[in-house]
Amino acid sequence: MSIETLTKQVRTDLSYLSIGSNDRVDPSKQPTGHIYDAIIIGGGQSGLGTAFGLFREKISNILVIDENGEGLEGPWRTYARMVTLRTPKHLTTIDLGIPSLTFRAWWEAQFGQESWEAMDKIPRQEWMNYLQWYREVLNLPVINKVKLKLVEPTEEGIHKLHIEGQGAHTSLLLARKVILATGIQGGGEWHIPPMITENLPRHLYAHTSEPIDFSTLKGKRVAILGGGASAFDNAHFALSEGVAKAHVFIRRKEIPRINPIRHMEASGIIERFHTLPDADKYAVMSHFFKHNQPPTTDMFQRASSWPGFDMHLGSPWLQVKNVNDQAVVTTPKGTFTFDFLIISTGLVTDPSLRPELRLVEKHIVRWSDRYHAPENLANPTIDAHPYLSPGFAFQSRDDKGKGRLHGMFAFNYSALISCGISASALSGLKFSIPKLVAAVAEQLFTDNRTDILTTFFDYDQVEFTEEWPRKEQRTDSTPQSFIHSIPS
Repeated sequence: MSIETLTKQVRTDLSYLSIGSNDRVDPSKQPTGHIYDAIIIGGGQSGLGTAFGLFREKISNILVIDENGEGLEGPWRTYARMVTLRTPKHLTTIDLGIPSLTFRAWWEAQFGQESWEAMDKIPRQEWMNYLQWYREVLNLPVINKVKLKLVEPTEEGIHKLHIEGQGAHTSLLLARKVILATGIQGGGEWHIPPMITENLPRHLYAHTSEPIDFSTLKGKRVAILGGGASAFDNAHFALSEGVAKAHVFIRRKEIPRINPIRHMEASGIIERFHTLPDADKYAVMSHFFKHNQPPTTDMFQRASSWPGFDMHLGSPWLQVKNVNDQAVVTTPKGTFTFDFLIISTGLVTDPSLRPELRLVEKHIVRWSDRYHAPENLANPTIDAHPYLSPGFAFQSRDDKGKGRLHGMFAFNYSALISCGISASALSGLKFSIPKLVAAVAEQLFTDNRTDILTTFFDYDQVEFTEEWPRKEQRTDSTPQSFIHSIPS
Protein backbone atom coordinates (compact mmCIF):
# COMPACT_ATOMS: atom_id res chain seq x y z
CA MET A 1 0.00 0.00 0.00
CA SER A 2 1.28 3.49 -0.83
CA ILE A 3 0.75 6.61 1.27
CA GLU A 4 -1.65 7.88 -1.40
CA THR A 5 -3.71 4.70 -1.12
CA LEU A 6 -3.73 4.98 2.67
CA THR A 7 -4.89 8.59 2.46
CA LYS A 8 -7.82 7.51 0.30
CA GLN A 9 -8.58 4.71 2.76
CA VAL A 10 -8.70 7.14 5.69
CA ARG A 11 -11.16 9.37 3.87
CA THR A 12 -13.29 6.38 2.91
CA ASP A 13 -13.33 5.16 6.51
CA LEU A 14 -14.37 8.59 7.74
CA SER A 15 -17.16 8.77 5.18
CA TYR A 16 -18.47 5.38 6.35
CA LEU A 17 -18.63 6.82 9.88
CA SER A 18 -20.23 10.10 8.65
CA ILE A 19 -17.45 12.11 10.25
CA GLY A 20 -17.38 15.68 9.02
CA SER A 21 -21.08 16.07 8.17
CA ASN A 22 -24.30 17.27 9.83
CA ASP A 23 -22.92 19.63 12.46
CA ARG A 24 -24.91 19.26 15.70
CA VAL A 25 -24.36 22.81 16.99
CA ASP A 26 -26.13 25.80 15.44
CA PRO A 27 -23.55 28.56 14.94
CA SER A 28 -23.77 31.54 17.26
CA LYS A 29 -23.96 34.98 15.76
CA GLN A 30 -22.68 38.28 17.09
CA PRO A 31 -22.29 41.65 15.37
CA THR A 32 -18.66 41.92 16.48
CA GLY A 33 -17.54 38.85 14.54
CA HIS A 34 -17.71 35.12 14.00
CA ILE A 35 -18.02 33.01 17.14
CA TYR A 36 -16.29 29.63 17.11
CA ASP A 37 -17.80 26.84 19.15
CA ALA A 38 -14.28 25.97 20.27
CA ILE A 39 -10.79 27.35 19.74
CA ILE A 40 -7.90 25.04 20.54
CA ILE A 41 -4.66 26.68 21.62
CA GLY A 42 -1.82 24.49 20.37
CA GLY A 43 -1.42 22.56 17.14
CA GLY A 44 0.70 19.71 18.46
CA GLN A 45 -0.44 16.14 18.98
CA SER A 46 -2.95 17.05 21.73
CA GLY A 47 -4.46 19.92 19.78
CA LEU A 48 -4.75 17.95 16.54
CA GLY A 49 -6.24 14.95 18.29
CA THR A 50 -8.76 17.17 20.07
CA ALA A 51 -9.79 18.81 16.79
CA PHE A 52 -10.42 15.39 15.26
CA GLY A 53 -12.33 14.32 18.35
CA LEU A 54 -14.62 17.33 18.04
CA PHE A 55 -15.16 16.56 14.35
CA ARG A 56 -16.25 13.07 15.37
CA GLU A 57 -18.81 14.67 17.67
CA LYS A 58 -20.01 16.72 14.68
CA ILE A 59 -18.63 19.93 16.15
CA SER A 60 -16.80 21.49 13.22
CA ASN A 61 -17.09 25.22 13.89
CA ILE A 62 -13.65 25.16 15.48
CA LEU A 63 -10.20 26.61 15.01
CA VAL A 64 -6.69 25.55 16.07
CA ILE A 65 -3.98 28.17 16.53
CA ASP A 66 -0.29 27.61 17.17
CA GLU A 67 2.43 30.19 17.82
CA ASN A 68 5.03 28.23 15.85
CA GLY A 69 5.49 27.82 12.12
CA GLU A 70 4.01 24.84 10.31
CA GLY A 71 6.00 21.70 11.06
CA LEU A 72 7.41 23.18 14.27
CA GLU A 73 4.43 22.57 16.51
CA GLY A 74 5.28 20.79 19.76
CA PRO A 75 8.84 19.84 20.75
CA TRP A 76 9.76 17.35 18.04
CA ARG A 77 11.78 19.66 15.77
CA THR A 78 12.69 22.26 18.35
CA TYR A 79 13.91 21.27 21.81
CA ALA A 80 13.25 17.50 21.81
CA ARG A 81 16.68 15.92 21.36
CA MET A 82 15.96 12.24 21.84
CA VAL A 83 16.59 9.83 18.96
CA THR A 84 13.29 7.99 19.40
CA LEU A 85 10.08 8.42 21.34
CA ARG A 86 10.04 6.82 24.77
CA THR A 87 6.53 5.42 24.39
CA PRO A 88 6.17 1.79 23.23
CA LYS A 89 5.46 1.78 19.50
CA HIS A 90 2.35 -0.41 19.73
CA LEU A 91 0.33 2.08 21.82
CA THR A 92 -2.30 3.85 19.76
CA THR A 93 -2.89 7.54 20.34
CA ILE A 94 -4.67 10.23 18.33
CA ASP A 95 -6.11 7.84 15.74
CA LEU A 96 -9.10 7.53 18.12
CA GLY A 97 -9.86 4.00 17.00
CA ILE A 98 -9.53 4.48 13.22
CA PRO A 99 -7.06 1.75 12.14
CA SER A 100 -6.09 3.48 8.89
CA LEU A 101 -5.20 6.62 10.87
CA THR A 102 -2.64 4.95 13.18
CA PHE A 103 1.07 5.61 13.05
CA ARG A 104 1.59 1.96 12.21
CA ALA A 105 -0.65 2.20 9.13
CA TRP A 106 1.20 5.35 8.04
CA TRP A 107 4.60 3.67 8.58
CA GLU A 108 3.77 0.41 6.83
CA ALA A 109 2.27 2.26 3.84
CA GLN A 110 5.73 3.71 3.23
CA PHE A 111 8.20 1.17 4.59
CA GLY A 112 6.32 -2.14 4.84
CA GLN A 113 5.34 -4.52 7.60
CA GLU A 114 8.82 -6.00 8.03
CA SER A 115 10.20 -2.54 8.75
CA TRP A 116 7.57 -2.05 11.43
CA GLU A 117 8.40 -5.38 13.04
CA ALA A 118 12.10 -4.51 13.06
CA MET A 119 11.55 -1.10 14.65
CA ASP A 120 12.28 -0.79 18.36
CA LYS A 121 10.80 2.64 19.03
CA ILE A 122 9.33 5.36 16.82
CA PRO A 123 11.98 7.76 15.45
CA ARG A 124 11.35 11.29 16.71
CA GLN A 125 11.48 12.97 13.30
CA GLU A 126 9.14 10.39 11.80
CA TRP A 127 6.59 11.07 14.51
CA MET A 128 6.51 14.72 13.43
CA ASN A 129 6.15 13.66 9.81
CA TYR A 130 3.17 11.53 10.84
CA LEU A 131 1.57 14.47 12.66
CA GLN A 132 1.86 16.60 9.54
CA TRP A 133 0.20 13.90 7.45
CA TYR A 134 -2.51 13.48 10.11
CA ARG A 135 -3.27 17.20 9.96
CA GLU A 136 -3.39 17.16 6.17
CA VAL A 137 -5.46 14.01 5.66
CA LEU A 138 -8.07 15.22 8.17
CA ASN A 139 -8.04 18.76 6.75
CA LEU A 140 -7.88 20.22 10.25
CA PRO A 141 -8.37 24.01 10.54
CA VAL A 142 -4.96 25.07 11.89
CA ILE A 143 -3.48 28.55 11.64
CA ASN A 144 0.22 28.88 12.45
CA LYS A 145 2.23 31.79 13.83
CA VAL A 146 -0.65 32.98 15.99
CA LYS A 147 0.08 33.50 19.69
CA LEU A 148 -2.56 33.81 22.38
CA LYS A 149 -1.89 36.82 24.57
CA LEU A 150 -4.98 36.96 26.77
CA VAL A 151 -8.31 35.24 27.42
CA GLU A 152 -10.99 37.79 28.27
CA PRO A 153 -14.34 36.36 29.41
CA THR A 154 -17.55 38.29 28.76
CA GLU A 155 -20.91 38.40 30.50
CA GLU A 156 -22.50 36.68 27.48
CA GLY A 157 -20.40 33.56 28.01
CA ILE A 158 -18.18 34.32 25.01
CA HIS A 159 -14.41 34.42 25.43
CA LYS A 160 -12.44 37.10 23.66
CA LEU A 161 -9.05 35.77 22.63
CA HIS A 162 -6.49 38.51 22.13
CA ILE A 163 -3.89 37.28 19.67
CA GLU A 164 -0.79 38.40 17.79
CA GLY A 165 1.66 37.02 15.24
CA GLN A 166 2.38 36.85 11.53
CA GLY A 167 -0.50 34.44 10.92
CA ALA A 168 -3.05 36.60 12.71
CA HIS A 169 -5.33 38.53 10.37
CA THR A 170 -7.11 40.08 13.34
CA SER A 171 -6.22 40.90 16.94
CA LEU A 172 -9.33 39.25 18.37
CA LEU A 173 -11.06 35.87 18.09
CA LEU A 174 -14.34 34.88 19.73
CA ALA A 175 -15.03 31.43 21.17
CA ARG A 176 -17.60 29.71 23.32
CA LYS A 177 -15.04 27.15 24.49
CA VAL A 178 -11.29 27.59 24.89
CA ILE A 179 -9.09 24.49 25.07
CA LEU A 180 -5.51 25.03 26.21
CA ALA A 181 -3.71 22.15 24.46
CA THR A 182 -0.38 23.76 25.25
CA GLY A 183 1.76 20.79 26.16
CA ILE A 184 4.18 20.31 29.02
CA GLN A 185 4.98 23.97 29.62
CA GLY A 186 1.43 25.22 29.06
CA GLY A 187 0.38 25.13 32.71
CA GLY A 188 3.30 27.08 34.13
CA GLU A 189 6.92 27.68 33.14
CA TRP A 190 10.22 25.87 32.80
CA HIS A 191 12.28 25.99 35.97
CA ILE A 192 15.90 27.09 36.38
CA PRO A 193 17.21 27.22 39.96
CA PRO A 194 17.93 30.74 41.28
CA MET A 195 21.52 29.76 42.16
CA ILE A 196 22.12 29.66 38.40
CA THR A 197 20.05 32.63 37.23
CA GLU A 198 21.40 34.88 39.99
CA ASN A 199 25.07 34.01 39.58
CA LEU A 200 25.72 33.40 35.89
CA PRO A 201 25.38 35.56 32.76
CA ARG A 202 22.71 34.31 30.40
CA HIS A 203 25.14 33.13 27.72
CA LEU A 204 26.62 30.49 30.05
CA TYR A 205 23.48 28.38 30.47
CA ALA A 206 20.22 27.25 28.85
CA HIS A 207 17.28 25.13 29.86
CA THR A 208 16.73 21.95 27.85
CA SER A 209 13.50 23.50 26.52
CA GLU A 210 15.40 26.35 24.84
CA PRO A 211 17.19 26.52 21.49
CA ILE A 212 20.88 25.77 21.92
CA ASP A 213 23.47 26.51 19.25
CA PHE A 214 25.67 23.46 19.69
CA SER A 215 27.98 24.60 16.90
CA THR A 216 29.41 27.16 19.35
CA LEU A 217 30.10 24.40 21.88
CA LYS A 218 32.29 22.15 19.76
CA GLY A 219 35.32 21.04 21.73
CA LYS A 220 33.89 22.61 24.89
CA ARG A 221 33.05 21.19 28.33
CA VAL A 222 29.32 21.02 29.16
CA ALA A 223 27.57 20.15 32.42
CA ILE A 224 23.99 18.88 32.54
CA LEU A 225 21.95 19.19 35.73
CA GLY A 226 19.28 16.52 36.19
CA GLY A 227 18.83 12.76 36.15
CA GLY A 228 15.72 12.32 34.03
CA ALA A 229 15.33 11.24 30.44
CA SER A 230 15.86 14.72 29.02
CA ALA A 231 19.27 15.04 30.68
CA PHE A 232 20.59 11.97 28.86
CA ASP A 233 18.91 13.02 25.61
CA ASN A 234 20.84 16.27 25.77
CA ALA A 235 24.11 14.62 26.79
CA HIS A 236 23.97 12.31 23.79
CA PHE A 237 22.92 15.10 21.43
CA ALA A 238 25.66 17.44 22.66
CA LEU A 239 28.37 14.81 22.23
CA SER A 240 27.07 13.88 18.78
CA GLU A 241 27.34 17.58 17.83
CA GLY A 242 31.01 17.75 18.76
CA VAL A 243 31.03 18.73 22.43
CA ALA A 244 34.24 17.41 24.02
CA LYS A 245 32.83 16.53 27.43
CA ALA A 246 29.30 16.17 28.77
CA HIS A 247 28.96 15.57 32.50
CA VAL A 248 25.56 14.64 33.94
CA PHE A 249 25.03 15.59 37.60
CA ILE A 250 22.36 13.71 39.58
CA ARG A 251 21.45 14.50 43.19
CA ARG A 252 20.38 10.92 43.90
CA LYS A 253 22.89 8.28 44.88
CA GLU A 254 21.50 5.89 42.26
CA ILE A 255 20.37 6.63 38.72
CA PRO A 256 16.58 6.41 38.38
CA ARG A 257 15.66 3.14 36.68
CA ILE A 258 11.94 2.67 37.30
CA ASN A 259 9.48 4.22 34.85
CA PRO A 260 6.06 4.26 36.57
CA ILE A 261 4.36 5.09 33.27
CA ARG A 262 4.99 1.54 32.03
CA HIS A 263 2.96 0.18 34.95
CA MET A 264 0.24 2.79 34.44
CA GLU A 265 -0.13 1.73 30.80
CA ALA A 266 -0.86 -1.88 31.71
CA SER A 267 -2.81 -1.52 34.95
CA GLY A 268 -5.72 0.73 33.96
CA ILE A 269 -4.46 3.65 36.03
CA ILE A 270 -4.25 5.93 32.99
CA GLU A 271 -7.73 5.35 31.63
CA ARG A 272 -9.46 5.09 35.03
CA PHE A 273 -7.48 7.65 37.01
CA HIS A 274 -10.45 10.02 37.13
CA THR A 275 -12.40 7.52 39.24
CA LEU A 276 -9.88 7.61 42.12
CA PRO A 277 -10.64 9.64 45.26
CA ASP A 278 -8.49 12.72 45.80
CA ALA A 279 -6.32 11.01 48.41
CA ASP A 280 -5.38 8.27 45.95
CA LYS A 281 -4.76 10.74 43.12
CA TYR A 282 -2.44 12.75 45.33
CA ALA A 283 -0.57 9.67 46.54
CA VAL A 284 -0.17 8.28 43.01
CA MET A 285 1.27 11.52 41.68
CA SER A 286 3.49 12.03 44.70
CA HIS A 287 4.96 8.59 43.99
CA PHE A 288 5.23 9.43 40.30
CA PHE A 289 7.24 12.58 41.04
CA LYS A 290 9.69 10.55 43.12
CA HIS A 291 10.56 8.40 40.10
CA ASN A 292 9.55 10.66 37.19
CA GLN A 293 10.76 9.36 33.82
CA PRO A 294 14.25 7.85 33.61
CA PRO A 295 16.19 7.51 30.36
CA THR A 296 15.38 4.54 28.18
CA THR A 297 18.00 1.79 28.14
CA ASP A 298 18.98 2.55 24.55
CA MET A 299 19.40 6.29 25.23
CA PHE A 300 21.52 5.66 28.33
CA GLN A 301 23.72 3.34 26.30
CA ARG A 302 24.01 5.86 23.48
CA ALA A 303 25.04 8.67 25.84
CA SER A 304 27.38 6.65 28.03
CA SER A 305 29.20 5.11 25.06
CA TRP A 306 30.80 8.45 24.14
CA PRO A 307 34.39 8.92 25.44
CA GLY A 308 33.50 12.39 26.71
CA PHE A 309 30.55 11.26 28.82
CA ASP A 310 30.68 11.22 32.61
CA MET A 311 28.04 10.87 35.31
CA HIS A 312 28.17 12.11 38.89
CA LEU A 313 25.77 10.43 41.35
CA GLY A 314 24.94 11.93 44.74
CA SER A 315 26.10 15.26 43.39
CA PRO A 316 23.61 18.08 43.86
CA TRP A 317 24.94 21.51 42.97
CA LEU A 318 25.75 23.46 46.11
CA GLN A 319 27.15 26.55 44.45
CA VAL A 320 27.51 27.97 40.97
CA LYS A 321 29.65 30.99 40.15
CA ASN A 322 31.19 32.79 37.21
CA VAL A 323 34.98 32.73 37.08
CA ASN A 324 36.63 34.23 34.00
CA ASP A 325 33.46 33.68 31.97
CA GLN A 326 33.27 30.02 32.89
CA ALA A 327 30.78 28.24 35.13
CA VAL A 328 32.35 26.80 38.28
CA VAL A 329 30.11 24.19 39.91
CA THR A 330 30.61 22.97 43.47
CA THR A 331 29.16 19.61 44.58
CA PRO A 332 29.68 17.47 47.71
CA LYS A 333 32.25 15.54 45.68
CA GLY A 334 34.31 18.38 44.30
CA THR A 335 34.44 21.51 42.18
CA PHE A 336 34.28 21.46 38.37
CA THR A 337 34.69 24.07 35.66
CA PHE A 338 32.59 24.13 32.48
CA ASP A 339 32.12 26.29 29.42
CA PHE A 340 28.34 25.90 29.40
CA LEU A 341 25.51 24.50 31.52
CA ILE A 342 22.38 22.71 30.30
CA ILE A 343 19.63 22.71 32.88
CA SER A 344 17.25 19.75 32.91
CA THR A 345 15.22 20.60 36.00
CA GLY A 346 11.74 20.37 34.56
CA LEU A 347 8.98 22.88 35.14
CA VAL A 348 6.76 24.53 37.70
CA THR A 349 2.98 24.36 37.26
CA ASP A 350 0.82 27.23 38.49
CA PRO A 351 -1.94 29.09 36.59
CA SER A 352 -0.63 32.38 38.01
CA LEU A 353 2.48 31.95 35.85
CA ARG A 354 0.46 32.03 32.61
CA PRO A 355 0.04 35.57 31.22
CA GLU A 356 -2.95 34.54 29.07
CA LEU A 357 -4.84 33.59 32.27
CA ARG A 358 -4.15 36.75 34.25
CA LEU A 359 -7.80 37.89 34.19
CA VAL A 360 -9.11 34.60 35.58
CA GLU A 361 -6.36 32.78 37.46
CA LYS A 362 -7.39 34.14 40.86
CA HIS A 363 -10.68 32.26 40.49
CA ILE A 364 -9.11 28.91 39.54
CA VAL A 365 -9.30 26.23 42.22
CA ARG A 366 -5.94 24.72 43.14
CA TRP A 367 -5.35 21.36 44.76
CA SER A 368 -4.37 23.18 47.94
CA ASP A 369 -7.95 24.50 48.08
CA ARG A 370 -9.56 21.06 47.98
CA TYR A 371 -7.21 18.56 49.59
CA HIS A 372 -4.68 18.65 52.41
CA ALA A 373 -2.25 15.76 52.13
CA PRO A 374 -0.71 14.04 55.15
CA GLU A 375 2.63 15.47 56.16
CA ASN A 376 4.66 12.62 54.67
CA LEU A 377 3.12 13.24 51.21
CA ALA A 378 2.51 17.01 51.21
CA ASN A 379 4.12 18.61 48.18
CA PRO A 380 3.80 22.32 47.30
CA THR A 381 4.50 21.49 43.65
CA ILE A 382 1.40 19.28 43.54
CA ASP A 383 -0.66 21.73 45.59
CA ALA A 384 -0.20 24.51 43.00
CA HIS A 385 -1.82 22.48 40.20
CA PRO A 386 -5.35 23.44 39.14
CA TYR A 387 -8.11 21.22 40.48
CA LEU A 388 -9.94 20.22 37.30
CA SER A 389 -13.12 18.34 36.48
CA PRO A 390 -12.80 14.81 35.00
CA GLY A 391 -13.36 16.55 31.63
CA PHE A 392 -10.41 18.95 32.12
CA ALA A 393 -12.56 22.00 32.87
CA PHE A 394 -11.27 24.72 35.19
CA GLN A 395 -13.31 25.03 38.37
CA SER A 396 -13.94 28.21 40.31
CA ARG A 397 -13.14 29.13 43.90
CA ASP A 398 -16.19 31.40 44.07
CA ASP A 399 -19.53 32.10 42.41
CA LYS A 400 -18.14 35.20 40.70
CA GLY A 401 -15.60 33.15 38.84
CA LYS A 402 -17.95 30.40 37.64
CA GLY A 403 -19.21 32.37 34.68
CA ARG A 404 -15.74 33.64 33.80
CA LEU A 405 -14.20 30.15 33.81
CA HIS A 406 -17.13 28.39 32.17
CA GLY A 407 -15.98 27.04 28.82
CA MET A 408 -12.25 26.95 29.65
CA PHE A 409 -10.36 23.66 29.60
CA ALA A 410 -6.76 22.83 30.56
CA PHE A 411 -5.70 20.01 28.25
CA ASN A 412 -2.03 20.34 29.10
CA TYR A 413 0.44 19.07 31.70
CA SER A 414 -1.28 21.03 34.47
CA ALA A 415 -4.04 18.38 34.34
CA LEU A 416 -1.61 15.79 35.69
CA ILE A 417 -2.88 15.64 39.28
CA SER A 418 -6.59 15.86 38.47
CA CYS A 419 -6.71 13.70 35.34
CA GLY A 420 -3.49 11.68 35.39
CA ILE A 421 -0.99 10.98 32.61
CA SER A 422 -3.35 12.08 29.92
CA ALA A 423 -3.24 15.48 28.30
CA SER A 424 0.37 15.69 27.14
CA ALA A 425 1.61 12.10 27.34
CA LEU A 426 1.15 9.87 24.31
CA SER A 427 0.23 6.95 26.56
CA GLY A 428 -2.93 8.72 27.68
CA LEU A 429 -4.26 10.54 24.64
CA LYS A 430 -6.50 7.72 23.38
CA PHE A 431 -8.34 7.85 26.71
CA SER A 432 -8.21 11.54 27.54
CA ILE A 433 -9.32 13.05 24.24
CA PRO A 434 -12.75 11.35 24.35
CA LYS A 435 -13.24 12.60 27.95
CA LEU A 436 -12.35 16.14 26.96
CA VAL A 437 -14.47 16.09 23.83
CA ALA A 438 -17.46 14.70 25.72
CA ALA A 439 -17.14 17.46 28.32
CA VAL A 440 -16.98 20.16 25.63
CA ALA A 441 -19.92 18.67 23.73
CA GLU A 442 -22.00 18.39 26.90
CA GLN A 443 -21.31 22.00 27.82
CA LEU A 444 -22.34 23.16 24.36
CA PHE A 445 -25.51 21.09 24.65
CA THR A 446 -26.47 22.38 28.10
CA ASP A 447 -25.65 25.96 27.07
CA ASN A 448 -28.12 25.54 24.20
CA ARG A 449 -30.61 23.48 26.24
CA THR A 450 -33.49 25.97 26.10
CA ASP A 451 -33.32 26.41 22.34
CA ILE A 452 -32.83 22.69 21.71
CA LEU A 453 -35.81 21.70 23.84
CA THR A 454 -37.98 24.45 22.38
CA THR A 455 -37.34 23.23 18.87
CA PHE A 456 -37.94 19.66 20.05
CA PHE A 457 -41.38 20.50 21.44
CA ASP A 458 -42.22 22.49 18.29
CA TYR A 459 -40.98 19.78 15.94
CA ASP A 460 -43.79 18.74 13.58
CA GLN A 461 -42.12 17.40 10.45
CA VAL A 462 -44.35 14.79 8.81
CA GLU A 463 -42.62 11.49 8.05
CA PHE A 464 -44.97 10.46 5.20
CA THR A 465 -47.86 12.03 3.25
CA GLU A 466 -50.31 9.14 3.03
CA GLU A 467 -53.76 9.81 4.56
CA TRP A 468 -55.83 7.24 6.46
CA PRO A 469 -58.40 6.05 5.71
CA ARG A 470 -57.70 6.40 2.02
CA LYS A 471 -60.36 8.10 -0.11
CA GLU A 472 -60.68 5.06 -2.43
CA GLN A 473 -60.71 2.13 -0.09
CA ARG A 474 -62.13 -1.39 -0.42
CA THR A 475 -65.17 -2.22 1.72
CA ASP A 476 -63.41 -5.41 2.69
CA SER A 477 -60.01 -4.08 3.74
CA THR A 478 -58.36 -7.48 3.98
CA PRO A 479 -55.90 -7.92 1.07
CA GLN A 480 -56.82 -10.81 -1.30
CA SER A 481 -53.24 -12.09 -1.12
CA PHE A 482 -53.64 -12.48 2.60
CA ILE A 483 -56.99 -14.30 2.26
CA HIS A 484 -55.51 -16.77 -0.18
CA SER A 485 -52.69 -17.56 2.19
CA ILE A 486 -54.97 -18.73 5.03
CA PRO A 487 -55.12 -22.55 5.20
CA SER A 488 -58.60 -24.00 4.69
